[in-house]
Amino acid sequence: MTRISVRGVAVASATAVTAVGAVVGMASGSEGKTTQTVDVAGATLLAEVPSGAQAQTISDNIGQQASAQQASADAAAKAAAEQKAAEEAARQQAAADAQAKADAQAKADAEKAAKAADDKRKADEAAANRSKSRSAMSAVEDSAPPVSVSPGSVQDLARQIVGNDAQFQCFSQIVKRESGWDYTATNKSSGAYGLVQALPGTKMASAGADWRTNPATQIKWGVGYMNSRYGSPCGAWSFWQAHNWY
Repeated sequence: MTRISVRGVAVASATAVTAVGAVVGMASGSEGKTTQTVDVAGATLLAEVPSGAQAQTISDNIGQQASAQQASADAAAKAAAEQKAAEEAARQQAAADAQAKADAQAKADAEKAAKAADDKRKADEAAANRSKSRSAMSAVEDSAPPVSVSPGSVQDLARQIVGNDAQFQCFSQIVKRESGWDYTATNKSSGAYGLVQALPGTKMASAGADWRTNPATQIKWGVGYMNSRYGSPCGAWSFWQAHNWY
């Protein structure tokens, strides 16, 4: 597009006026007067002056460029606003997630503390109940009259209770090694007690409250234990020989 030269327009206009005046002077008969010459070079600047259509086109183009620049600015502002809104939404979501996580952790901690307190309460109650049971059993045991027997008589009791001689021999082998036929024998390290070294000794209470002082009660419990776990005293003796315990 040809640029508009303001100076050129002014010069061209002045030259055009001069040229027109010269023509008019000649037409009026001023033959004897010297006429002014037309500045052709200056007149050619009129060619640079845009026509009405060209001027309109230039104006339209300038308007379109301004509109495009404004649209670009509006789009950039809109994108910045959307990005800021997205960042704010992400920040709020992160804060909400962090709060939810903290609430969940606090709830879990509270539930854990409540469970620990409940478990402790139950454990304390169970310990108290066991203590009461032991106290009651001790009272029964203490009230049981002691039995005065010799090792030989204890073996005779065992022979009578076991019945079968072969099974008695197996039973005898175990008792001899576990307690030496001492019905008050106590293992200081484990607490096992009695002829068959029941662990704990209170297990024998299922055969009688006088388990601590009555060898017959211990024998009955021992035979029952061997029968239930190994099938017989001889089965228990076979296991004992392989493991040194039963």
